[in-house]
Amino acid sequence: MTSRSDAVVLIGPMGAGKTSIGKKAARALGVPFFDTDAAVVRDHGPIERLFAEHGEAHFRGLERAAVAEGLATGGIVSLGGGAVLHPDTRADLARRRVVLLTVAPRVVAGRVRDSNRPLLQGDDAIERWTAIYEERRPVYEELADVTFDTSSGPIQDIVDALVSWVRGELDPEETA
Repeated sequence: MTSRSDAVVLIGPMGAGKTSIGKKAARALGVPFFDTDAAVVRDHGPIERLFAEHGEAHFRGLERAAVAEGLATGGIVSLGGGAVLHPDTRADLARRRVVLLTVAPRVVAGRVRDSNRPLLQGDDAIERWTAIYEERRPVYEELADVTFDTSSGPIQDIVDALVSWVRGELDPEETA
């Protein structure tokens, strides 16, 4: 990574591992890690409360400000799953290296079970997750420079591949 503002951005669905992989990759690269969801919580309180009291549109505005802060910070920036829905964020990401982390629905079930994520509340969280992912997938794929699937294998293997890609040691065609 060449400068502080040279952010590598992690995008993908809820439960794909953006935060855990991002923290480890940032540590390995010796750069800052910024999580937009954590920034919103730090500055405004729990996401589920923001949704309940102010609605999704209000949350998305706060999220957009957190994205701008993260991109200015540089390093590894993990975006909340829906952050890519904002047109300004999509425009910002066109100038950054973007990593899509994917995960299979059968795997994400264990990761989001008993979740307090507002968009997964209701009768069938996995059905809701799948519908949200399918709706957002074209945007994710359009923005991504490289994709890593987090469905199987040790998390460290994904971190190592991501770090190699950031350093220019791994051809995007070699990833899955």
